[in-house]
Amino acid sequence: MLHEIETKIAATQKALRSMSYVVNEVSAEEFYDYMTGEIFSDDTTTLDDVLGSEYLMIHELVEINELKKLGLTIDKQVIVDAPKTAIYDAHLTAMETEINYALYKRDYFWVKIRLRQYKESVLDDDPNLPEEMRPRAEALFAKLRKTVR
Repeated sequence: MLHEIETKIAATQKALRSMSYVVNEVSAEEFYDYMTGEIFSDDTTTLDDVLGSEYLMIHELVEINELKKLGLTIDKQVIVDAPKTAIYDAHLTAMETEINYALYKRDYFWVKIRLRQYKESVLDDDPNLPEEMRPRAEALFAKLRKTVR
């Protein structure tokens, strides 16, 4: 399993470099722990789901990278132990990067699906979204939505 994760991380880092986003070192163990660790949301995305999707790989790798930039240790507890503003800041950066990559690939179907999920799960029905993050979350949605009208 760790070898497959390492391979996917390397391919995802290459894809992100094509968009001038550089991922610092993320180990397969960190990725595995992050994906199988404790969460505070109802997200049902599995490790296999992520490994099977280049877009979800981008999303998760960017999230991990952004959290590491903040000096957080990536382990099974990071999502529940870190400040929610840090988690959502990383999530919003990851969502924007994921959508921009899908636009780069002209995968408008994926963009529409993910924007609908984002609106339903983050903007409409996320009790964990810190109020101070709401303006950024709404602005990001409005910006990305303009790309697929």
